[in-house]
Amino acid sequence: MTEGVTAGPEPLFTPEPIPLRRSLDADPEGWASQLRNAVRTVQGLQEKLRLSPEELAGARAAERAGLPISITPYYLSLCDPFDVACPIRRQVVPHAFEASEVEGDLRDPLGEESHEVAPELIQRYPDRALLLVTDRCAVYCRFCTRSRIVGTGAGPRSERRLLPAFEYLRAHPEIRDVIVSGGDPLAMSTPRIARVLQSLRQIPSVETIRIATRIPVALPQRITSELVEALRPFHPIWIMTHFNHPKELTVQARDGLRRLADAGFPVLNHTVLLRGVNDDSAVLAELFRGLVRERTKPYYLLQADPVRGTSHLRTPLDTGLRIMSELQGRLSGIALPKFIVDTPGGLGKVPMGPSYVVSRRPGATRFRTHRGVEVDYLDPPE
Repeated sequence: MTEGVTAGPEPLFTPEPIPLRRSLDADPEGWASQLRNAVRTVQGLQEKLRLSPEELAGARAAERAGLPISITPYYLSLCDPFDVACPIRRQVVPHAFEASEVEGDLRDPLGEESHEVAPELIQRYPDRALLLVTDRCAVYCRFCTRSRIVGTGAGPRSERRLLPAFEYLRAHPEIRDVIVSGGDPLAMSTPRIARVLQSLRQIPSVETIRIATRIPVALPQRITSELVEALRPFHPIWIMTHFNHPKELTVQARDGLRRLADAGFPVLNHTVLLRGVNDDSAVLAELFRGLVRERTKPYYLLQADPVRGTSHLRTPLDTGLRIMSELQGRLSGIALPKFIVDTPGGLGKVPMGPSYVVSRRPGATRFRTHRGVEVDYLDPPE
């Protein structure tokens, strides 16, 4: 029996189906309507989903303080209205467990505040920096690394607010790569996005720009011809998106990915490993194959960050290692991401993987392949 749901009569409501547009440009302002009509209240959730007692308690707490509720009608339509174990629903509907804090939980797990070198600019590596241009997203994921700041109400950062960040980048030419994030940059207006990119392109040492966004997942209606054409002049731009489950690869999402790829944007995907969402190798294999079909590279499988109040969504490290072992040899290399732990405190990403080394001796290493066969690799003579 599903957690928090007891057998009984049919629910007293029937969720209204939300029409999904086949053509992303049939209504070029449809994305703005989705944002305006996002569900942000307990009452709004109750009108669409049969909430368990734990979800209801979590939603009421979120409405009062902490990470707010915001779910676009499109993304909410992917949730099973009756099943609290729905992998989409688990990502965005609050839960009473969010009030629980366990050992290792952190408010700022990646140490971004301690690595802020200018307002809204974070530098954790010598050659790249993270620029936070807004605190708003189309959907607020309950496992968000930046739950401490997203949805705080400030919205898109003004050009004046970002000016010191641009000045810092100009004064530090060793920074060649800038990740534009937030919140979600693509939740901003197109002219505002273009102005940020133009300011970055005026800095000669900035070679590549990455846009970190969940818009292709949560609001694919935003990937319009207008947006794509506005971004193209600022190439090379890489899109870093965030699909976690094959159910998110809808017709609309696939259309958005194709539109980005057709316009010359390399698209890389970060998948966060989440308990009860995608902690299964068959689920992830389906997701990664689906992404590759749309020319989106599965880039990272990320161990969920130890954000305060998210322990119910996190998995042990051994789960990720087991999954990577099960995927090795089953998936093409282009469909196989790296398993990454972003170490607490902002000390950097560490790749992890199952060990295939059985033993080593001078000049020879014995491996165990994904088939379970042991084989020796011999070094060349010196």
